Amino acid sequence: MYEVELKVRAAHDEVRPRLDDLGADDRGKVIQEDVYYDAPHRDFAETDEALRVRTESDDDGTTTKLTYKGPLVDDQSKTREEAETAVADPDAARNLLAGLGFEPAATVRKERERFAHAGYTVTLDSVDGLGEFVEVETETEDDLDGARDGAREILDTLDLDPAEQIQTSYLGLLLAANGDAHQ
Repeated sequence: MYEVELKVRAAHDEVRPRLDDLGADDRGKVIQEDVYYDAPHRDFAETDEALRVRTESDDDGTTTKLTYKGPLVDDQSKTREEAETAVADPDAARNLLAGLGFEPAATVRKERERFAHAGYTVTLDSVDGLGEFVEVETETEDDLDGARDGAREILDTLDLDPAEQIQTSYLGLLLAANGDAHQ
């Protein structure tokens, strides 16, 4: 499965009315805390991979997922192969990773407002230490070009410029903002 994502900086107060005009379905707000890990056997910054434990809280409670993100597959979007699974016991997952030599590298915290439109998720992200962003994403088995084109169309409809997309992850942006060479 591939996650196709386009991300731009944008003021949320300007985007919300446009989402209303589109008739996008409000999927609610969540708080996510992503703890990213360094691997003992290779440098994820060099291989453009990521391993994280995400804790997500909303009105329905808290869930935790373990996610692997492969390297970017193109230079036109933030498209990556992704594997993710729910974690029943977050402490056990963290202990398992520590036991295998994986060490926490950084934490990214964000508040997200999620909307659904035309098979895409449009997310208004407020990222601690970085500011406001809009992401448009979907998953696909094999139609990367079609998924990318659809995401660009949604950005256009929201009066956001797809050419201003940011392909660097929030982790990479946060590390760069903090002057950390480990990206």
